[in-house]
Amino acid sequence: MPSLTKRTAALVATAAVVVTGSATAATAVNRSSGDSTPTAKATVAPTSVSASAITPKKDTIGKVKKGAALWKQAGITKSLKDSGVSWFYDWAPTPNGVKAPKGVDFVPMIWGADAVTKANLAAAKKNGNTLLGFNEPDLAQQSNMTPKQALDLWPQLEKTKMRLGAPAVAWGADQDGQWLDKFMKGAKKRGYRVDFIPLHWYGADFKTANAVKQLQTYVKGVHAKYPKKKIWITEYALMNFGGGAKFPSATNQAAFVKKSTAMLQKLSYVEHYAWFAFPTSTNGQDETGLYRPGGAITKPGKAYRAAK
Repeated sequence: MPSLTKRTAALVATAAVVVTGSATAATAVNRSSGDSTPTAKATVAPTSVSASAITPKKDTIGKVKKGAALWKQAGITKSLKDSGVSWFYDWAPTPNGVKAPKGVDFVPMIWGADAVTKANLAAAKKNGNTLLGFNEPDLAQQSNMTPKQALDLWPQLEKTKMRLGAPAVAWGADQDGQWLDKFMKGAKKRGYRVDFIPLHWYGADFKTANAVKQLQTYVKGVHAKYPKKKIWITEYALMNFGGGAKFPSATNQAAFVKKSTAMLQKLSYVEHYAWFAFPTSTNGQDETGLYRPGGAITKPGKAYRAAK
């Protein structure tokens, strides 16, 4: 996983910064660990799915909503235990050497088209009960897929019989005509199963009240569009991809963590959320991170640990 600063610099030139009535302008790009994953566009013939396949699956993760978006670092097991999270993921079908403490579930992901292999799907099924779909397919520097390409591959994910999350788009999940809207309409038409909607959100307004309201508006907008689907927020933080300061102060970030988690806890249709990122940046700076290598906790980390 590269540092968040390096990641920001690499992506800001291509980020689509979109202003809508319900999503903040900062809801643009992903900082996740998919850098080296190939973005080749793969397609397969559509496969019909039986009516029973669309039966909603139950959430088997613990009642605690908060989770961890992470990569392996020194002391990660200790940090997970200290944080009180109930689940974690690493943008991959396996935990990649991260040993979770008791009571913390791993959630596999199939990152993109090239990750749809028998080996990866078998590994995902072995390592969890819930499967996250493709990572930001609406961005060229992420999994970079059209809705049709994702739909053509979707039956292979369904065959795992795992609880299945939609592809997590970078932005516009609340809008008609955007990537997720096209995918969900296609899934309905083909009879495919999607059990919940993962979201990514990043805020460039570092004023706590404003940022919390913007996040809440976006999440509520997605719920209004898909009222029968539970929502996961699998990446979120305050991070500016435009000019000026890239990150707020640790104190401001912590204030946003406190208020945003309290808000998400109250939304019954939000099943789980994960701050980006659980570890601090690999460049030696805290940036948005919650835990440093070895287990030392940051100010935002203390706020996240306190979330119930």
